[in-house]
Amino acid sequence: MDQMTFSTQSHLLYPLVLLLLPLLFIILRFHKSTLPANPPLPPGPKPWPIIGNILSLGMKPHISFAKLAQVHGPLITLQLGSQIMIIGSSPKAAREILKTHDRVCSARHVPHTLHTKSPESNHMSIVWASECTEKWKYLRTICRTELFSSKAIESQANLREDKLKEMVRYLGTKEGKEVNIVEVAFATIINVVSGLCFTKDFIQLDDEKEVGGMKQHIRTIMEVGSAPNFEDYFPILNGLDVQGLHKKFLECVRSMFASWDVLIKERKEAENSEKSTPRDVLDVLLANRFSNDEINHFIFDLFVAGSDSTSSTVEWLMAELMKNPEVMGRVREELAREINSAFVRDSDLPRLSYLNACVKETWRLHPPASLVPHRALETCKIMNYTIPKGSHVCVNLWALGRDPETWEDPLTFNPSRFLDSNIDFKGNDFELIPFSAGRRICPGLPLAAALVPLIVASMVHGLDWYLPGNICATELDMNEKFGITLLKEQPLVLIPKMRKQ
Repeated sequence: MDQMTFSTQSHLLYPLVLLLLPLLFIILRFHKSTLPANPPLPPGPKPWPIIGNILSLGMKPHISFAKLAQVHGPLITLQLGSQIMIIGSSPKAAREILKTHDRVCSARHVPHTLHTKSPESNHMSIVWASECTEKWKYLRTICRTELFSSKAIESQANLREDKLKEMVRYLGTKEGKEVNIVEVAFATIINVVSGLCFTKDFIQLDDEKEVGGMKQHIRTIMEVGSAPNFEDYFPILNGLDVQGLHKKFLECVRSMFASWDVLIKERKEAENSEKSTPRDVLDVLLANRFSNDEINHFIFDLFVAGSDSTSSTVEWLMAELMKNPEVMGRVREELAREINSAFVRDSDLPRLSYLNACVKETWRLHPPASLVPHRALETCKIMNYTIPKGSHVCVNLWALGRDPETWEDPLTFNPSRFLDSNIDFKGNDFELIPFSAGRRICPGLPLAAALVPLIVASMVHGLDWYLPGNICATELDMNEKFGITLLKEQPLVLIPKMRKQ
């Protein structure tokens, strides 16, 4: 289903809510609300009967939450149907949720759309495990040691560099033609991940539409996963799938699993015939006796969680460079000074201090995920307010990056603010946590930290870029599209021209 359909579906949510009010009223009369009686909850807007504050969400909840925080404070309460949501919108609130009370708030609210067919399957997920079980910890350990350790990231450098060379050569064939930046970045990242997992490319860069459905499946999953779902607000409706979102999700999951089932079968047969040193993630998982279901869910998380978020950051950064020519100029000067070959290498990145500051500034203004969904395992106190057991606890990363009490001139793209700053994005500085923090911090942070500057440096080093038509850089559309990943509402389309080296 295309994006227009999902957008229309989201716009129809509120009329649909009003149509279902009588039914919901009858149902809820016989079910006790999850809202405790007169608890000292964080402040928030007064809820409407039955629907609570659902109408306050808007089409861009991260912005709505930030505006509510300006009125009610950095920790607020919303009543969404029969569910309580607590939203933190300041570094102090984020620190309390993700560090001080990390264990208590470490459960995850999993949207009903993204529940797999059997409850056991969700326990195989790194991203969407509802609790930090021993199985979840084991999966994280595999990620940390085999995929994202410093040694592993270093050993993957040749793969990343090869894929970036392919990307630059492809862009050379598009000289004078329009290029959708996020699509090129997305395909490149998918092939990096598929190379890590299967030693195989999944997408051809010169295929403008689709190869094997992988790109479309991931985009559909991100769309349905972020679409408002009645079942999240009224659990009594669980399993009805009134909006058909869960069905679409499962169709995409099955198709993605089928796309690599043959590869798993072939590798198992090869494993039985001869023993060899593991060459990719699939070999590692087979050596650790993972079942087919475990392999499917592990690799599914890597593809879905890593591709969309990293490609969107590349798009946002390229958009900011186009919108701020003086910043683009400084990036070009640094690349010309520090890079002595036609292609950028991993080993060049530590010398690109200004480009790395641009990446940080992009993550500040455009975090890959604007909201981090957690759930309270038990009742606790945060900032002197009661957080009831089972309530959804959310940190608004978008609001953290635009907090005027933390950042000078917060809405301006100014990478220089990071040149003499010790603030980093690795989960210790709560002013800037684009990958979250605590035990639920994104395990793919080291790979994203290597890929984003490498892709952007490769795009800028060998090519000049122009906006199509008569678009003025200062008028470039920078509106956001809310979702699991925070995307540009209007995809960035640019025209490349190869630069003589």
